Amino acid sequence: MKIYILTLFPKMFENVLNESILWRAQDKNFVEFNIVDLRQFGIDERKTVDDRPYGGGAGMIIRVDVIDRALKSLPTVKTSRLTVLLDATGKKFTQKKAYKYSKLDELILICGHYEGIDHRVHENLVDEVISIGDYVLTGGEIPAMVITDTVTRLIPNVIKPQSLLEESYSNMNTEYPQYTRPEDYKGLKVPEVLLTGNHVEIEKWRKSN
Repeated sequence: MKIYILTLFPKMFENVLNESILWRAQDKNFVEFNIVDLRQFGIDERKTVDDRPYGGGAGMIIRVDVIDRALKSLPTVKTSRLTVLLDATGKKFTQKKAYKYSKLDELILICGHYEGIDHRVHENLVDEVISIGDYVLTGGEIPAMVITDTVTRLIPNVIKPQSLLEESYSNMNTEYPQYTRPEDYKGLKVPEVLLTGNHVEIEKWRKSN
C-alpha cells in the first residue's frame, strides 16, 4: 500500500513514520509513505500557498490551485486510490473506516491548515472529508498521523491477525483489562481468576469486563 501525505510541514512526520510498527511495516515493504511538501506548488517566487478569504474574515485560506497542482503531480495509477481531506467539517473517523482504507492500494491524505482550504477542494478534488474528533487542531498533520498509524496496522501481515482480533474496537468494543507481573504490587493484586489457568472462566471474565 502507498500512503501520500500532502502537507505544509513535512518535518513533522520525520520521526513518527520511522518508529515502531510504522517503521517495521515500511522495512518489510507492506507500506510506502510519501510526504509531499505543498510549498513546492506555491504560485510565485515566494511559493505562496494561501490567500485572504472572499467576503472577509479572519485568517488565510489554502488555495485550490495549489492543492490541484499537488494532486496532479502524483503518479497516475489504475489501482484503487482514495483522496481524503482532513478537515474539522468532515465525517468522523472510525475503526470501520480504517478497515476500509486498509484495503486500498493507495491513500492520499491532504492536511488542512490556517483557517481552512478553499471549499472547491472539498467539492471537487477529494473523495472524502474526514475529522478525527470534535475539537480544534492547528492543522491536519496530527490527524494524518492518526489515520496513517490506524490504517497501517490493519494492512495484512503488519500485525498478527489474532492480536488484531483482541484489540479495542475490533468488534466495536473496547479491550478487556490486562495484567502482568508482579502478581501483588503494594497490595494491588491481579484478579484471582487470571491466575487459575481455567481458560473457560478467564474468557467469561474478559467478556464481562
